[in-house]
Amino acid sequence: MNGFILTGHSAGFCTTATFLPRALKTRETNSAKDQSRGTYAVFCTGVLLWLTDGILAGGVSTFITNAVTVALAFSILFFKLSFKD
Repeated sequence: MNGFILTGHSAGFCTTATFLPRALKTRETNSAKDQSRGTYAVFCTGVLLWLTDGILAGGVSTFITNAVTVALAFSILFFKLSFKD
């Protein structure tokens, strides 16, 4: 594995991992009052575009990390829309 690929995998892991604690905390507390619906909607759209870019360009690290990120971000958006805060 060359340095370019390792850098992509590492960057993807770090940025994706930041959403896991937020998603778990939101689910645990059944509250998303501190989350912005608009921010997560725009963010999810952006991540879907990155995911599409990863598919079209054949970028494995881009595809994998954005697939996980979009799942976590959509879960937070789902909680925001589901919970009555």
